[in-house]
Amino acid sequence: MPDKLINRTEIAVRFNEADPLGIVWHGHYIRYFEDGREAFGKQYGLSYLDFFKKGFIVPIVSIQCDYKLSLRYGEMVIIETQYIPCEAAKIKFSYSLYNSENNKLVATGSSVQVFLEKETSVLHLTNPPFFEEWKKEHKLI
Repeated sequence: MPDKLINRTEIAVRFNEADPLGIVWHGHYIRYFEDGREAFGKQYGLSYLDFFKKGFIVPIVSIQCDYKLSLRYGEMVIIETQYIPCEAAKIKFSYSLYNSENNKLVATGSSVQVFLEKETSVLHLTNPPFFEEWKKEHKLI
């Protein structure tokens, strides 16, 4: 079975993410997923700049979020981001957000990204060689 690649990062809920009642607006949970992807990329050498340097951009084509509990201004949130192995030319992640103080699950979700050639925006139907090498390096194939 392939190794699981998981990153856990913690961030503070910022003032500008909350409504007048101090509750985080639902759209910011998607932003927390992005924070998780960036932390994952930094840890595992799979950042947006790594793709860009190899001639690709990786737009999100699908994102999903299930809300369980509200976050509030001043709380800390743990973002757990897990790479989901896939043979297709896609990058899949799952997410779990936890309230840092009580470790309660506040949201879960997933995202799918595809490979577009940077210069032409043409969809790449196979995994680029550098991504196949990355998967081998991390024992995912």
